[in-house]
Amino acid sequence: MTIELFRDFLGWCTVINSGLLILSSIMLIVMKGAVSSMHARMFGIDEESVKAVYFKYLGYYKLLILVFNLAPYLALRIVA
Repeated sequence: MTIELFRDFLGWCTVINSGLLILSSIMLIVMKGAVSSMHARMFGIDEESVKAVYFKYLGYYKLLILVFNLAPYLALRIVA
């Protein structure tokens, strides 16, 4: 695998994961009540806790995208 191919791979991973993050965020905003009540019933916790878990999930996912996709992509763009 060449550096250019790996750089392109990381670029597409960043695009796909960012799209999933945006889609998840939009779905949680639009369907907030239905989704949080469903997950609250599934896991036996109150809806406020579910909303906090959603916030953590989106934050961690964004951080993982930045660390494992975007930062290596940018580093390869600078080096190569």
